[in-house]
Amino acid sequence: MNKKTVRDINVEGKKVLVRCDFNVPIDENGKITDNRRIVGALDTIKYLMDKNAKVILCSHLGRPKGEYKKEFSLEPVAKELSRLLGKEVKLASDIVGDSAKSLVANMKEGDIVLLENVRFDPREEKNDEEFSKELASLAEVFVNDAFGTAHRAHSSTTGVASFLPAVSGFLIEKELKFLGSSLENPERPFVAILGGKKVSDKIGVINSLLEKVDTLMIGGAMAYTFFKAQGYNVGNSICELDKLDLANSLIEKAKEKNVKFIYSKDEKIESKVKEPYDFIYLSHDITNMSEKEIKKREKLILESFRNMLSERGKIQCFYSDEEKETLFDKIEYKSNPSVNNDMAYVYTYKNKEIEK
Repeated sequence: MNKKTVRDINVEGKKVLVRCDFNVPIDENGKITDNRRIVGALDTIKYLMDKNAKVILCSHLGRPKGEYKKEFSLEPVAKELSRLLGKEVKLASDIVGDSAKSLVANMKEGDIVLLENVRFDPREEKNDEEFSKELASLAEVFVNDAFGTAHRAHSSTTGVASFLPAVSGFLIEKELKFLGSSLENPERPFVAILGGKKVSDKIGVINSLLEKVDTLMIGGAMAYTFFKAQGYNVGNSICELDKLDLANSLIEKAKEKNVKFIYSKDEKIESKVKEPYDFIYLSHDITNMSEKEIKKREKLILESFRNMLSERGKIQCFYSDEEKETLFDKIEYKSNPSVNNDMAYVYTYKNKEIEK
C-alpha cells in the first residue's frame, strides 16, 4: 500500500491544510477525557512546523448535523493542542468565513490555525463542490491524516483533494503499513473485528475480509441488522431493515468460504440502547452462555490477537446489564495502531464461577 506522504511533497513555507481526526470524547464540563487521537496527529503537525509550513488544521467532532452547536466546538481541542505543542493554536470561529480567512492570511511560518468543526456546515457531509473549493482556497497543499474518516466522501476528506496537491500524513502511513502487512501476509488464525453503525458502510470491507480471514467478528450497532436477518428480536436497536437480505447473503458467503462468522446470539436486547460509537460493544448476558462457549471465545480472541483488526479499539463484555462487570481483564498493551488510532489491548477471562 504505497501512498505518497507529506515527505514526498515540498511544504516549505507553504499553507498546508491537514484533515485530522479530532473526534475525541468530551465530558459535560467540556474536558477531553481521552486525547489519543490528538496525540496521534502530532507527528505530522510537528513535521510541518519544522518545515516552516503554515499549518491549517480541520476536523469534525460529533454529529452536529450541519449547524453550530457549542457542545461540538473544537475549542477544547485547540486548547489541548496548544498544551501538547507548547505553542498557541488559534481557533477560527468559522470554517471558511471571515474569521478563518483572516487568521490564515496573517499566519507566519510555523503558525497553526484550527478551523471550527467542519460539520457545522451542512455542505461538508454532502461533499459539496463549492464548499470543497472554499476549503481548498485556504491552502496550497492538502494532507489527509484522518484515517478514521478517510472512507467517507466528504468535502474535507475527498472533495478538497480535487483542488489541491494531496498526500497522506504519518498517521495514515502508519495505519496502512499495519493493515497492509496484516492483510497481505497474515499469521493464522486470522481474525477481523468490525464495528460501526451500518452494514451498508462496510459491504466492501466485509466482502474483502471474507476472502482473507479465518474468523469475522461483528460488533457495534450493525450487529443488530445481522440479528434481525436471522430472525432475532432487536427491540428498538438500530437496524437497517432494507439490508436484511444483504446481511443474510454475507452470512451465506462466510459459510461458503468456511469463515467463522460471529455475531453473538447471546445479546440481551433492551428497549433502548446507546449507540456504541467509541468501542465495539459485545454485551453478553453469560447466564445464557455455557462456560464452554465462553472459554471458546476467550481462546479464539487470545490466540488470534496479533492478527486482529479492531476498528474501535476495546472489546468490552459484561456479565449482565445490571452488574456491568468486565468479562475480560486487560493484561497486555500493544503499540500497534488499530483503525482510528485506538491502541490495542489483550483481554483474558476472569476466573470467576459461572452461573449456568
